[in-house]
Amino acid sequence: MKRSSTLNEVAMSFTPLLVIELAKNVKSEAKEWLIKKITDKKSKGGAQLLARPLLEKEDDAHTVENPNIYVIGASRKRLLIGAEAAGLVKECTDGTMRVFTYDNRKLFREYEEDNDDFFTMAERQYVIKRELEHLRAKDETMIPGYPQAKLYPGKSIFRRALTSKILVRMYPLHDTEKLKKLSQIWYRHMKPAFQPLDDIRQYFGETIAIYFGFLEFFTFALIPMAIIGIPYYLFAWEDYDKYVLFATFNLLWSTVILEVWKRFCAYWAFHWGTLIMKKEFEEPRPGFHGVLGKNPVTGREEPTYSSLRRQMRIYLVSLPFVCLCLYFSLYVMMVYFDLENWAMAYHGEHESQFSNIMLYVPSIVYAIVIEIMNRIYRYAAEFLTSWENHRLESTFQNHLILKVLVFNFLNCFASLFYIAFVLHDMKLLRQSLATLLITSQIINQFVEALLPYWLQKRNSKKVKKSLKSLKEDVDLTLVEQVTLEGNMGTYVGTFDDYLELFLQFGYVSLFSCVYPLAAVFAVLNNVTEIYSDALKMCQVFKRPFSVPTANIGVWQLAFETMSVISVVTNCALIGMSPQVNALFPDSSADLILWVVGIEHVLLALKFILTFVIPDLPREIQIKLARLEFESMEALKQQQMKLTDESLTEELEADDADS
Repeated sequence: MKRSSTLNEVAMSFTPLLVIELAKNVKSEAKEWLIKKITDKKSKGGAQLLARPLLEKEDDAHTVENPNIYVIGASRKRLLIGAEAAGLVKECTDGTMRVFTYDNRKLFREYEEDNDDFFTMAERQYVIKRELEHLRAKDETMIPGYPQAKLYPGKSIFRRALTSKILVRMYPLHDTEKLKKLSQIWYRHMKPAFQPLDDIRQYFGETIAIYFGFLEFFTFALIPMAIIGIPYYLFAWEDYDKYVLFATFNLLWSTVILEVWKRFCAYWAFHWGTLIMKKEFEEPRPGFHGVLGKNPVTGREEPTYSSLRRQMRIYLVSLPFVCLCLYFSLYVMMVYFDLENWAMAYHGEHESQFSNIMLYVPSIVYAIVIEIMNRIYRYAAEFLTSWENHRLESTFQNHLILKVLVFNFLNCFASLFYIAFVLHDMKLLRQSLATLLITSQIINQFVEALLPYWLQKRNSKKVKKSLKSLKEDVDLTLVEQVTLEGNMGTYVGTFDDYLELFLQFGYVSLFSCVYPLAAVFAVLNNVTEIYSDALKMCQVFKRPFSVPTANIGVWQLAFETMSVISVVTNCALIGMSPQVNALFPDSSADLILWVVGIEHVLLALKFILTFVIPDLPREIQIKLARLEFESMEALKQQQMKLTDESLTEELEADDADS
């Protein structure tokens, strides 16, 4: 009896890492069943984690908005075993990076039996989240008390609870002390210094750290373009032949920075352990559904869905819908040009200060409409991609990014291409490019940081007032923290942040020979973006779950594709300039051949640079080769040991027979 009481005390005194919030009116049998699944042993189909209600006394339930809130943690041993299953990579005492294993835990640097900081808080939260997501039904047919919440062997329990509105949300808790220290060195004091990427990674994980690393790298890479663009803008405004050098520099610049970024990213990923993190067989995403079947590779039971049905949904529904949206985007663009014609006619008739201002109104209105259309289309694209029922999360993300990029590219750049290559109006192109770039930057800063920060401050005041009614015997610090963070917005990921940088890269690279100041405005925006994004990560949104990653994923391909398109665009703009046309007064065919020839030379130069510059630094290549060699040697020694033992057993058997 005494030992059981001690175990209960240990289970209730753990460090809370995650919060799960159930529905207010959730049935008691469902709540008890779900908590039992979380705390049960692995052998019984549970996650073997620790859980306790936020308010442990029923008398205190009326003091908070939702009493069905639980905090989740795990024992030290459970975290170690979970880290091995997740394939986390840690640094060994000899300085090498290796996949963590429980049996060899003492070989890793800073490991001690009583050291709770061996794993960062972000890593611990990732391990617990992974265990909860891998919590699957065994022989249950439904969630108790909810006949409509059907289950089958292999179905994700948390996904079913979420879709059935039994589970409201799940999010990781902040570490208030570490967050305060990170805020001090990150954004509270503006100073010319690099971002603390290692500290960001330890707190938020590799995905967030790599995004901020890319944002910082891209900002520094824009500075040479901005410095060169200013004198070109001031002294070579109409001399398009002088822009040949600037455009050529831009094209080489876009190639070099993307290749150099791969090397920087590889260095950080190796240092953080994600570059060599083992690739386990990717399991079905939680939202994937279908008839229960058996995976032919793993032999596990999991949902199956016809590939033919998925392709029919993509080509018969999603593709026509995307085409319809693109057509609507082009229609809105033509309305914008009608407004431009009206503004120019009005200015021609009145020639006043007001008419000068009216010249910029159509572009500003169009920029706002573009932002609204992009956000509406984003929701539609997410719904369609989810409806297509992709099995893997990576496939889901690739299809979603493709849909969003195609629409955003056309929506943001179609008008500029039309002005450049149909209207041939370079003055209007400069005006439209500047207006679209600056307006989109202002809108993004307001929507992504300032507005959420103001709303968060207002919500915090309301929550603090409601918390004054709590009794003194309640753990006010934890209750207040969970309540405050529960009212924060949810950070949906780096998708929108990368998309913003992708569009900015397009504005800078596609039409550099027309508006060289684009890089200047991009630098100014990104400097403030670093601080505003850091502010929203620390103060505005809930803490996101850490996701191990080694690079920026499919966005690398998107940026490289944009750089190739910029070669064609800049060469065509140079070929259209009056100065270049004057060199070929008798034959436009010769002009086209020269432009196409220069374009091919520049493209060839880009691909040569891509081939010449290795993706991995030499130092990292050597370390990876050494690690692979050591792994092969260890495998050989293990095989030799097994062979020797087998031969010894055979000899002993022969001696016994003789």
